[in-house]
Amino acid sequence: MPLDRVGGVPGTITLSVERKLAGASPSSTAVVALAGGPGQAALPLGEFIAQAIAPALGSRDLLLFDQRGTGASDPLGCSAFEAPTPAPAAELFERCASELGPARGAYTTQESVQDIEALRQAGGYQKLVLYGTSYGTKVATEYAEEYPANVEALVLDSVVPPEGTEPFAIPTLEAIGGVLGELCAGEACAGITPNALASLATLATRLRAHPLSGSVYDGSGHRHASTIDEPGLLDVLEAGDLNPALRALLPAAVTSALHHYPDPLLRLQAMSEGLIPNVPIERPHPAVEQEVDEALFAATSCEESPFPWQRTAPGATRLDEALGYLHAQPAGDFYPFDAATAYANSLVPACAGWPDASPPPPAQKPLPDVPTLILSGEQDLRTPTSYARSLAAEIPDAQLLVVPFTGHSVLGSDLSGCSALAVAAFFSAATVQPCANPVDEFAPTPVTPTSLAGIRPPAGLRGRPGKTLVALLDTLVDLNRQVIAATLQADAELPSGSSFGGLRGGYARLTRSVAALKDFSLVPGVQLSATFPVRDGKLQAADIHVSGPQAAHGTVRFGSSSLRVTGTLGGRRVDVEIAKVKLARRAGGAPSSQAQWPALATLDATLPRLRGAAAGAGL
Repeated sequence: MPLDRVGGVPGTITLSVERKLAGASPSSTAVVALAGGPGQAALPLGEFIAQAIAPALGSRDLLLFDQRGTGASDPLGCSAFEAPTPAPAAELFERCASELGPARGAYTTQESVQDIEALRQAGGYQKLVLYGTSYGTKVATEYAEEYPANVEALVLDSVVPPEGTEPFAIPTLEAIGGVLGELCAGEACAGITPNALASLATLATRLRAHPLSGSVYDGSGHRHASTIDEPGLLDVLEAGDLNPALRALLPAAVTSALHHYPDPLLRLQAMSEGLIPNVPIERPHPAVEQEVDEALFAATSCEESPFPWQRTAPGATRLDEALGYLHAQPAGDFYPFDAATAYANSLVPACAGWPDASPPPPAQKPLPDVPTLILSGEQDLRTPTSYARSLAAEIPDAQLLVVPFTGHSVLGSDLSGCSALAVAAFFSAATVQPCANPVDEFAPTPVTPTSLAGIRPPAGLRGRPGKTLVALLDTLVDLNRQVIAATLQADAELPSGSSFGGLRGGYARLTRSVAALKDFSLVPGVQLSATFPVRDGKLQAADIHVSGPQAAHGTVRFGSSSLRVTGTLGGRRVDVEIAKVKLARRAGGAPSSQAQWPALATLDATLPRLRGAAAGAGL
């Protein structure tokens, strides 16, 4: 492809394309899949894409290509983003712009639109079905605007508006209340918080004045100091878009932080940033395969985002104009955060010094009246449902499906199967039905116990031994949650040997054959050490050695297939039926057994890429 179709910059770009034929010869219509970002490669997602859009492929070819500058299509690179020394984003972006030179203007959505048209012509296709996710929906709709006669249908998952997102993500902030409301519906947050949005707002106000400091433990059990501020809290919230486990852990972590115990929130922050778990150094983290090309992201975002400034203005003037726009917005638009946090979490500071090398994005054109399926997750913050509703209103025959308890990238994160049924119905020309009987597979978790004294012992085993037993089971359940959350955060794959630090110290290491705990601690003063054999994806029975200054010392035997815990704690005989043990209670007394997360084996059936040590550990 020409690097610059206007001719200002010489050279070409090679696009990496794969085609899956529906029959012996090319079909008349092809499905083109468009990944997110901007900057995400599509080819590594080929297996998932083919499964997600399978109902469209019976009589249509599938075209996959890495958009220009990503993956295997002459990826962009800037040494500024690879420097070992941290630097402000604005400095990195300016250095990258200088490094790319005038070619930085050749990586816009409009150039990708022209690439798609060239692929259609080269393949001999009369029409295209465009399937886009996140930023891919923007590419799809811009192609539909430019070449309406060449579009057979649109499938748009997690909509980015054709004009781009609001520069300070105000729709995202406005959606937080609804996301937390659904998460806590049906008294799911009873005993955690009476009002999740109000609790979040209170914590944000405190962080605005003083960041919280505490500690996290790495996979070797070593303690590290950590802090979180108001923009960091918003980052954790938005990370939950792609990980239902992070969303479920948030309300209790916020409550703990409000009660001067920040460590659960700091651990959640570390997990959202990919710092938990520790993974073997000989293998790259699996999430690397899905990374967004940073240079491409910077070029496309800075060149065409609808920033509130004059494109020809110098950086200082741009910032002044953007701040004027920001301060003109009602303060309530940023609740439960504030305007300063919206500014800090935006691309405005980073892109203000980026010298535009492309013409302004073209004016929007009407979208064609073609069959359109729009999917939106009810708990998606980065592309909130308000964007989907606005786009659906522009296409007369659009069908909009909002999937409950689901975040960003609906077809990749919907555990209910509702969106898959919608795709099947859409391509069979049936009416898409709302999701029936939605259930939250990831209910909010209880507040973490802060002491052994606050734990209620089970009937038949009173005193410290009973409290220790409950703390032991709480610790194993917490580890299970951390493994599931980290597995989802790592794009559903953790390598064998991944390890987790305990909230209060120690560590757990998971391989395909064993799950080993060393002084692993959730409740202060209670430490667990054990080596669980793993067979057929399930923990086998093992002896758990209990120690720590607050615990009733001893050894008990436990395994995931066992219905009882037996052994000795504090010199007392233990023989307790697990089903009768009520684990850590929420502040209001509601038991944590109100809802359970799905097992990794269940997720394995829903997310084909879920494999490796975490699945094998069967926690």
